[in-house]
Amino acid sequence: MYEGTRSKFSHMTSAHPCFNEKAHFSTARIHLPVAPKCNIQCNFCNRKIDKCEHRPGVSSGVMTAEEAADKVDKVLTEIDNLKVVGVAGPGEALANDETLKALKLVHQRHPELIKCIATNGLLLPEKLPEILDAGVHSVTVTINAFDPKVGAQIYSWVRYHNKTYRGEEGAKLLVENQFKGVEMAAKAGLIVKVNTVLVPEINADQIEPIAKMAAEKGAVLMNIIPMIPLYKFANLRAPECSDLEQARAVAEKYLPQFRLCKQCRADACGVPGQEKSISPAQRRMGGEHYHA
Repeated sequence: MYEGTRSKFSHMTSAHPCFNEKAHFSTARIHLPVAPKCNIQCNFCNRKIDKCEHRPGVSSGVMTAEEAADKVDKVLTEIDNLKVVGVAGPGEALANDETLKALKLVHQRHPELIKCIATNGLLLPEKLPEILDAGVHSVTVTINAFDPKVGAQIYSWVRYHNKTYRGEEGAKLLVENQFKGVEMAAKAGLIVKVNTVLVPEINADQIEPIAKMAAEKGAVLMNIIPMIPLYKFANLRAPECSDLEQARAVAEKYLPQFRLCKQCRADACGVPGQEKSISPAQRRMGGEHYHA
């Protein structure tokens, strides 16, 4: 799968700063903060409204689909090198109807732009037809465990079809849907990247089986990112550079590794590392936390 998808991967993602290292330093993207709700609770995740923190799960506010599409119109007049429009939270993209409404509106107005979604994958299999209809080009699926026993240490709960699952039962459901979704998305023609949050004392031994299975299911790239100690994992240590490099060396046997991730906010706008908050008018909303 590694060699067989390389040419397709290179062609389809040459302008995406989260898939291509050259584009990472020159191409702008915009994250639309239209997805506040989440259907899982990671033990390192604290979603919030905040104008200052620079990390995933944070935005200055929440937009409707129409507001988000209008914002893209405006930003296109201000940023010449904007090529990518994505939804990456501040919650779970596919647990919020506004996500696909927004991307479909953007696609209708600007079919030339790349549309992408970052998801935990729980709803990916069933939402795939709508994703395709919205003109989405690439999907990033965050998979933090292969073994449900390990997943049970990472996820407090999983909410699926109005039922809450905990422990290994919830983790098993999530992992199964994640890999099923990766396979279905890849077969449907989407470019699939897998993100894995490295929690050294918990999931370091999961990196290899995640990478191997993801490659077999059709993913073309992997991004191993360091856990930011928050919430229930606030007292755990963040991975050191040596932890990350060791994990990437193991995973690289199966999938190319993306090493430039900035762990962006859910309202990032601009070239990665040079982003700005998406809506100054919404900065007055700072300080309110999301609750699933």
